[in-house]
Amino acid sequence: MKWIYINTGDNTGLYNMEFDMNLVKDVVPGNIYFRLYRWSPYCVSLGANQNIGEIDEFKVKEDGIDLVKRPTGGRAILHSEELTYSIIMSLENDSSPKNIYRQINLALINGLKIYDFSLTELEIEGVSPDLLSMYKDNLGSACFAVPAKNEIKYSGKKLVGSAQRKVGRVLLQHGSIMCGNYHLNLADYLNLSTNERKKIKEDLKSKTIELETILNNKTDYHYLSESIVKGFEEFFAVRMQREELILSN
Repeated sequence: MKWIYINTGDNTGLYNMEFDMNLVKDVVPGNIYFRLYRWSPYCVSLGANQNIGEIDEFKVKEDGIDLVKRPTGGRAILHSEELTYSIIMSLENDSSPKNIYRQINLALINGLKIYDFSLTELEIEGVSPDLLSMYKDNLGSACFAVPAKNEIKYSGKKLVGSAQRKVGRVLLQHGSIMCGNYHLNLADYLNLSTNERKKIKEDLKSKTIELETILNNKTDYHYLSESIVKGFEEFFAVRMQREELILSN
């Protein structure tokens, strides 16, 4: 398998989601595409099956926040002070998406520890949440409110959220490494009552954590990107090829 690394920098929500899906469409069997990117402007993304009516579109527009749908499931995310990754690969006959999900998160932990050696408490969530009950509650409007099984947490709080989608025999996995705490403002953009927004803010604050909160230092996104790449190379015993890709429309 050949690993290809792409860093597309800061782009709109539509660009970022279309880039991932174009990679899915253009994937070459035997290649694994690993992309790192950020969001400009900040962006609320909705899960593939989520109703846009859950979002206060006027407030989003007023604050200059982008709005897009993700190809993966889950609920709303406010992409802001974060580093986002995506991995696109063809599935072999013996490939297990669940195992791939876990392995990717272990590689992310390896990269985060390279970024700062003090991140020794990072661990993998071992319990699956009751998603059905969560989605019945308005808490389900916020994707980061609860860590899913095999996601990354620090001192019991979610640090990295990820999601998968299969398109035929191609697997897309992408996720967010939370760096700053602006994501806590997600509730401001949900069509909820004042009390419901307050509860979601409190839940997000109590159940999520960010690199800058842990390390008490501003994020060096360039060094973080390089550390994550190195972490993957070490974990999977590979050397990534860095390429500029031109994708079909």
